[in-house]
Amino acid sequence: MKPSRRQLFGYAGAAAAGAAVTGGAVVALDKDTPAPAPVSRNIDPYGDRQPAITAPSPRHGELVAFNLLPGTDKAALARLLRLWSADVVALGNGRPAPGDTAPELATANVALTTTVGFGPKVFELAGQKQAGPDELPVMRHDRLQDGWSGGDLLILVGADDELSVVHAVRRFVADARPFATPAWRQSGFWNGTGPDGKPVTGRNLFGQVDGTGNPAVGTPEFDATVWAADGGTTLVVRRIKLNLDTWDELTRSEQERAIGRKLSTGAPLTGTAEHDELDLEARDADGRPMIAANAHARLSHHSENDGRRIFRKGLNYVHDTGTTRESGLIFLSYQADITGQFFPLLARLDAADALNEWTTTIGSAVFAIPPGFQPGGWIGQKLLG
Repeated sequence: MKPSRRQLFGYAGAAAAGAAVTGGAVVALDKDTPAPAPVSRNIDPYGDRQPAITAPSPRHGELVAFNLLPGTDKAALARLLRLWSADVVALGNGRPAPGDTAPELATANVALTTTVGFGPKVFELAGQKQAGPDELPVMRHDRLQDGWSGGDLLILVGADDELSVVHAVRRFVADARPFATPAWRQSGFWNGTGPDGKPVTGRNLFGQVDGTGNPAVGTPEFDATVWAADGGTTLVVRRIKLNLDTWDELTRSEQERAIGRKLSTGAPLTGTAEHDELDLEARDADGRPMIAANAHARLSHHSENDGRRIFRKGLNYVHDTGTTRESGLIFLSYQADITGQFFPLLARLDAADALNEWTTTIGSAVFAIPPGFQPGGWIGQKLLG
């Protein structure tokens, strides 16, 4: 016989009372037990350096490059950077930006960060020469498109909430309108968290663990790799289209041989764990190098590049046009010196990397990333103030 509604509610009430008596609901009922303090996930926007560089990779990111309008001089650019600096502080703390037309979309605790970059035109207006190349030489395998290349200014917004990223970018673009116009926009996603909730390196759309060889943040090796003498750094943005259809035609062992690492763990083909050192001398039963001469892991390894290192991050992307989907990687490389660190590595990979068969770079841009700022200051103040 089915219980009546009265009986059902009676059972529910009895169960709740029993839980309270036996302790099942003690935490909820005990007024003397303090509630756990909320954990802030806001990332301090102030500092000697822009914080996103050393922060974990965000789940969602968007980059917008801008071209300065003809009437924007040094003083006007300084006004824009003061506006942007106020936006960086407010949005990074989960507050509406000044003049925000949708203040309800400003959300705290989403690890939102904003990085500002300068192209060569900024240094020209400041009366200084940029300490690095205006752009990278076009590589043999590049098929660069103007719509993804160049730019006078860069905004890179990242957060663990996509709505917050879209809203923040909307504010930066609105504040820039009297001074600059967007040249290109790129958005993507990344998963740097494992199933257990712990940080992991993350994977690109090839299924490859991407970024294993990075120097560890906070180490002398990292500092020497990333930070320039002025406390800033440089950023290379490369939009790399991946041919997933032909990649999927390979066997798993063929894919791993092109990379030089195991797809399952990211371990080198000569090791068992992701961060095992590559044994570039190891050979298989047929006498062939275990890590092939053209494997990406070998060619990009610092020991094969006179000790040169970079600090790489990335965002996966998909770009749909009707029923056609383009998939790829927004490759972000931070280094103290583009000419001395990044370019020799890029040239080496362009010449021989096995992955060139399935990758095509269609966008390229370089930016100087100025130091951070303190309360009362603004981004680029030393250069333009």
